[in-house]
Amino acid sequence: MAINFRQHSKTNWEYRIRYQDPFTGKPKESSKRGFKSKGEARKAAQEMEQKLMHSYEETTDTSLLKDFLFDWLFEYKKDVVRKNTFELHRRNIENHIIPYFKNIKLKNVKPVMYQKFLNHLYYQGYSKRTREIIHGTMRGAMEKAYHLRKIERNPCMGATMKGEDKDKQIKFIDSSDIADFLNEAYKYGYVYWIFYKFMIETGVRKGEAAALQWDKLDLKNKTVQISQTLDFQASEEKNEDIFGDPKTYKSKRVISISQSLANDLHFHLKQQNQNKMALNDIYRHDLNLVLCKKDGSPMPKSSLFNSFSRISKKAGLPKLPIHSLRHTHAVLLMEAGTDMKYIQERLGHGSMQITADVYSHVSKKIDQASMKKYEDYMNNIFL
Repeated sequence: MAINFRQHSKTNWEYRIRYQDPFTGKPKESSKRGFKSKGEARKAAQEMEQKLMHSYEETTDTSLLKDFLFDWLFEYKKDVVRKNTFELHRRNIENHIIPYFKNIKLKNVKPVMYQKFLNHLYYQGYSKRTREIIHGTMRGAMEKAYHLRKIERNPCMGATMKGEDKDKQIKFIDSSDIADFLNEAYKYGYVYWIFYKFMIETGVRKGEAAALQWDKLDLKNKTVQISQTLDFQASEEKNEDIFGDPKTYKSKRVISISQSLANDLHFHLKQQNQNKMALNDIYRHDLNLVLCKKDGSPMPKSSLFNSFSRISKKAGLPKLPIHSLRHTHAVLLMEAGTDMKYIQERLGHGSMQITADVYSHVSKKIDQASMKKYEDYMNNIFL
């Protein structure tokens, strides 16, 4: 790099840095004027030289926010995060961030302006959870811009979220309603009955259940190895891998199953073998799925959502998400007096704190049992 100084007037000094772009090989130049002395200009030039040496890009970069967001998305997130997470970031950028900030320069996004963006989402009626997710995308991108020395600070830091947290009480099927739910599921279709019964008895996520293969199931020792999840959005026609890693590192686990469920799966295997013989080459032998359609292909996400909604309604249950089956399993474990650490490991949560935060005091039966113990204890004291 070459640094030159020029005096325009007694109190107006300028520095000019000439350097070569390491990627294009083309000469580039950075300059600034308005310094009161040569020493002041020299100090500023040295600081800029250090920045250029680290990033080869000036903090006075004229790049647009929208261009950087897509660079961040495809250079730092694609094939690094799960496909669903990548798509979530993409939608946040395309549907919320860019429409608001339009063609603003990256360096011009300031904290007050960003706070107004979050407030705008609030006044548009988006839930706090949705706004937190959008905020996570922007904050992550701006943090990368900061580390690349494209901006002086992350404008998202210190931002606040309007609105109170909604009641995060989890939804689950009460143990007294499980039999009715499964009876309606069986009437609706055998494949849905076995799928939902498996989720209730194991607490696995729907993607983990849909991706389970027979070689991961040991019916003799009654264990299931959870090692992958089904990407419901992947397309085999586009040569996209339909299997991906579970949600977190802790999600890879081996869990035990009951003898009752093992018996159901033994019967299910016989049923599936009949389908294989009947369909022959049409059957998807290559996938080797346990919980699948009659032809061995994966269960579509839309079919699961629609069937679950209809079955729940026929069983007289309130509107519930499929994920409530996972919560149902956890609550059953708690009602049975299972240790919280065991529940954490069985569900594949990253920490026991997550499990405790989500499932503490969720079952009326647990509350009633606790109160009964308390009343018995107090009655003995007052005797």
